[in-house]
Amino acid sequence: MTREDIIRMAREAEDYVDTIYAKGEYHPGWLEVFNVRFAALVAAAEREACARACEDVPVPQDPTALTHIPTLERCAAAIRARGESK
Repeated sequence: MTREDIIRMAREAEDYVDTIYAKGEYHPGWLEVFNVRFAALVAAAEREACARACEDVPVPQDPTALTHIPTLERCAAAIRARGESK
């Protein structure tokens, strides 16, 4: 994750908080709302990076190695699914 990615996610979290205020909703814990949103964005980005790492594992081109492809695909799917278990 680059510095620019982190800044982009922080701005996205800030925009989220701003939309709450724009709706006229007062939230005394605005910093907590920002932190929770920012943490969720960072966690989602990290999950996606890990899933891509599974998908990018090089598989040798021999018949015995082909059995690893479904395992790597299931690994990537399981990582992505962690964000859906809320």
